[in-house]
Amino acid sequence: MPAHQNGTAAAPAPDRSLRLARAIAAMIPGAATARVSQCDPTQKWPSPHLRAYDTHGRILTVTRAKGLTAARWIIRAHPSADWAEAHDLDLATGTLRPAAKAYAATGGGR
Repeated sequence: MPAHQNGTAAAPAPDRSLRLARAIAAMIPGAATARVSQCDPTQKWPSPHLRAYDTHGRILTVTRAKGLTAARWIIRAHPSADWAEAHDLDLATGTLRPAAKAYAATGGGR
């Protein structure tokens, strides 16, 4: 990943983020949004976790292996994000934003 002059990691290029989103969309058919966090509700310790949602905001079933893999890809592609909170990746545009902002933007949905 390219670095800024001050040594911090640069955000991924838009085309790279879109390629990642398309790869995850191909891995999880029907998914429109991927919510990623470091808090898997089934674990007592931090662990990458992914929930996928369709265009209507319904949760899709994702196997643990696919969820872990996709969550790790997203976290590694966006190291500068604050992973103490969940983030949503829009699989159509490749845009990553904090889940709280995504929740507010939809009027409290999903």
